[in-house]
Amino acid sequence: MASESEENGTEMQPEVEETAYALARLKLENLLNKSMRIRMTDGRTLVGLFLCTDRDCNVILGSAQEFLKSTDSFSQGEPRVLGLAMIPGHHVVSIEVESESLQTTTHGL
Repeated sequence: MASESEENGTEMQPEVEETAYALARLKLENLLNKSMRIRMTDGRTLVGLFLCTDRDCNVILGSAQEFLKSTDSFSQGEPRVLGLAMIPGHHVVSIEVESESLQTTTHGL
């Protein structure tokens, strides 16, 4: 005899969550070592290679460069080389994967 929770389908929920988790993880794994541009709440932009993230949405970029928010819309100024950088998740405004980084992966297959 089936229990009430089995009849309602509530025991199937963990399978759906595991599948969603697996898909999200696969997407993140495909972005590893891709060039990303991260805009931060203070106006700075960091560009570097995506190395890892955690459940708090902190992001680690390798070979990172920092671009300050310019007052002149025509010049970005010189980037500051940071190397390895950790960006706290609560400071991330947007994340963009550079299209050239994605295209080299698809052409290499």
